[in-house]
Amino acid sequence: MTAPSTAPAASRGGRWIEHWDPENEAFWNETGAKIARRNLWFSVLSEHIGFSIWTLWSVMVLFMGPEYGLTPADKFFLVAMGTLVGALVRVPYTFAVARFGGRNWTIITASGLLIPTIAAYIVMEPGTSYSTFMLCAVLAGIGGGNFASSMTNINSFFPLRKKGWALGLNAGGGNIGVPVVQLIGLAVIGASGGPRLLLGIYIPLILISALFAALFMDNISSVKNDTGAALEAVKDGHTWIMSFLYIGTFGSFIGYSFAFGLVLQTQFGRTPLQAASITFIGPLLGSLIRPVGGWLADRFGGAKITLWNFAAMMAATGVIVVASMRESLPLFSVAFIALFVLTGLGNGSTYKMIPGIFQTKAVAMGLTGEAAAAYGRRLSGASMGLIGAVGALGGLGINLAFRQSFLSVGSGTGAFVAFLAFYGLCFAVTWAVYLRRTVSNTAATTATTESKPQLSYAEV
Repeated sequence: MTAPSTAPAASRGGRWIEHWDPENEAFWNETGAKIARRNLWFSVLSEHIGFSIWTLWSVMVLFMGPEYGLTPADKFFLVAMGTLVGALVRVPYTFAVARFGGRNWTIITASGLLIPTIAAYIVMEPGTSYSTFMLCAVLAGIGGGNFASSMTNINSFFPLRKKGWALGLNAGGGNIGVPVVQLIGLAVIGASGGPRLLLGIYIPLILISALFAALFMDNISSVKNDTGAALEAVKDGHTWIMSFLYIGTFGSFIGYSFAFGLVLQTQFGRTPLQAASITFIGPLLGSLIRPVGGWLADRFGGAKITLWNFAAMMAATGVIVVASMRESLPLFSVAFIALFVLTGLGNGSTYKMIPGIFQTKAVAMGLTGEAAAAYGRRLSGASMGLIGAVGALGGLGINLAFRQSFLSVGSGTGAFVAFLAFYGLCFAVTWAVYLRRTVSNTAATTATTESKPQLSYAEV
């Protein structure tokens, strides 16, 4: 049997790497780690700008006073459409990495962010039709797809033992694009600037991220679109279970990121400056803690961290319901920010579960060593885009729930009650599928189970 190659990662024209074997420790230590980390840092930058543009309209609506002629329901629907598009494009963006190469696709998607930014710069003024604003918000949704291609790309660079940290850092650094655009919006509002100033700041940043991707990132030639793996992932129940759980974590994070400022303005009568001065805190802390969620999942098991994180999310949401009913802005803000932190922690732990689940399944199928690792990479890579897309749809649901709640009862309380129930369901599903132990009570049952590998996901 031939020993695994530890040769340096060869590269051809256009920064294509021909040999890549991160699970081989000698290869990883000699050359793989340095290349993977370089690609990670510039992937974070591009994804960061993508998140900022995706959530751009959560800031734009703060500039849109009475002179724009929009109701709160109009604004919630406006930001919801951007969330929808960002979720839908995640599936094709996932497959584009293998088709074009991770570096090449990053250049394309980073450059593409100029379209919604320049379009908004042109039309952002009172008197513009609602349909035109809606089109601009829809175009901004393409920034949400950058997450899926970035995560799929970085997943290929790192070994399983490092994926929790790497994916958590990649996603967390990208997620920080949400509070950063809100912070810049706060600075612009505080300086009595208009929305075009904010947009003008981002145009050169988009160009810089595309340039850095071209100069410093790589493509991996061995990454291929595996139609069979995609079909297998679609048919696998764990793909849909993890999609459901990801709605609870990332769907909450992105939905609240879009809605927080609007809720503060609509329910608590905050001015744009007052709302913007609070809005960024939750997404910032939620983004910063996401790598911690991945690290905790690496150490203690993603399922365990995810389970208790949903319990904490239920508690925080319960406090928010009380604060909303009592109209207590301080309690509401503190509890909402705590909920943001928990969504970020859960983002890291749920995403770490995905490769672990499929590698555990591989072992139960009788695969070992590199064969099990290869199966896990194959199925987790195929499922990540779909899980990310379905999870992001949670952001759409949150904004539509807020819209309906304000239309029906004039506050967000009804929406928060629904969210509380949903987190309870996520807790139950996590426990039932990934942590519940089945105890064999008879010798016959024991004999039967010993003849076949059993699935145990407690440590994923």
